[in-house]
Amino acid sequence: MSQPGAPGPQFDVRGAVDLSSLGRPSAPPPGAPGGAPAAGGFVVDITDEMFPSVVQQSAQVPVVALLWMPTDAENARLATTLGALTAEYAGRFLLVRIDATAYPQIAQAFQVQAFPTVVAVLAQQPVPLFQGTADEAQIRSVLDELLTAAEANGVTGVLAPPEGQQPTVPAVAAEPEPELPPLHQKAYDAIEADDLETAVAAYEQALREDPRDHLATAGLAQARLLLRTRGADLATVRAAAADHPEDVEAQLAVADLDLLGGKVEDALGRLIELVPDAEDKDVLRKRLVEYFDLLGPQDPRVAPARRALTNALY
Repeated sequence: MSQPGAPGPQFDVRGAVDLSSLGRPSAPPPGAPGGAPAAGGFVVDITDEMFPSVVQQSAQVPVVALLWMPTDAENARLATTLGALTAEYAGRFLLVRIDATAYPQIAQAFQVQAFPTVVAVLAQQPVPLFQGTADEAQIRSVLDELLTAAEANGVTGVLAPPEGQQPTVPAVAAEPEPELPPLHQKAYDAIEADDLETAVAAYEQALREDPRDHLATAGLAQARLLLRTRGADLATVRAAAADHPEDVEAQLAVADLDLLGGKVEDALGRLIELVPDAEDKDVLRKRLVEYFDLLGPQDPRVAPARRALTNALY
């Protein structure tokens, strides 16, 4: 069987942190007036326990996964559009919605840091589709391409739910996840409690004990980013950066918020452009290396940015 689409991230449901955009309008919960529609038909809201079964089901029928924040207005509009298209395609794919605030581990499985994000699962392999909002015509084009890829890979099943019932995901017992190392668990619990200082200290201790702990390196970069941006006002930070383009601290602050909001290229490009003329290049270098650690070497944007940083430094 040919491989579905471009290579995607491996499924690993450990230690997600919500890096969604800040300060957007809210919406009522799904099913309430003004909110996204409730699940039903070919739309299923899934939990951590259901996730392995959804992956298995993708061997028979394409699965479109919406990773979202249900009470964010932008997310709710996208969910509404996707739901209408799902009904129109009448069982040719299953739309699963994952509340990233309630089930952050699934977001980590897809290596998603900004919401909404739409990812397909085809023949048990993740295939990134798009991030952020899109209009109906754009989404329809993406879905058509997905179904073409599904046919090429022999995934041609069609869902046929009983009248008046939503499709069910077959129950498959998931293997228990291995426990996190104690310091990682301490850091994760601290992030969940918004005790970011404790999370930073736990990851720093983990790295003192094992400098090759790559998960601790990424976790530390995440925790530091969240700590630096806690309470930041996006409009104020952007205005300061625009008014003072030579102020490195102002540019670092807006780059942090860009990264937090999923604007990865903007964050990397902003800082790399400053390097050649900066008096203290090492400040920018260290922040960029921290971004690289957070994104991970598998992110396709990291290697070009590393090369650009090297060229800017030397």
